[in-house]
Amino acid sequence: MDPAYAPADKIARRLCLTEAQFAACARKLYARGFPLPDETTGMYDIEAVDRWRKRQRPDLYPELTPTQAAAEIARPRTDWGARFAEAEERQRNG
Repeated sequence: MDPAYAPADKIARRLCLTEAQFAACARKLYARGFPLPDETTGMYDIEAVDRWRKRQRPDLYPELTPTQAAAEIARPRTDWGARFAEAEERQRNG
């Protein structure tokens, strides 16, 4: 049975980094959406790491890159004024 989680040193090796190199660039990786370790165990989800890695190369893995429409749907709405205006427009146009 293959493990689902791995410690930081194994994840570093999966990214072709030493553990020290991984630790040095971890903040930048997290800022780019790299999966955080589990808060209880400190282990990383291997599949999540692999998916993140593949999403970094949409030219090689286009099936993992969301389409523009999907990205717009997934984007949270924080502009309540625009949301209200859209609702008003829908009411006027039926």
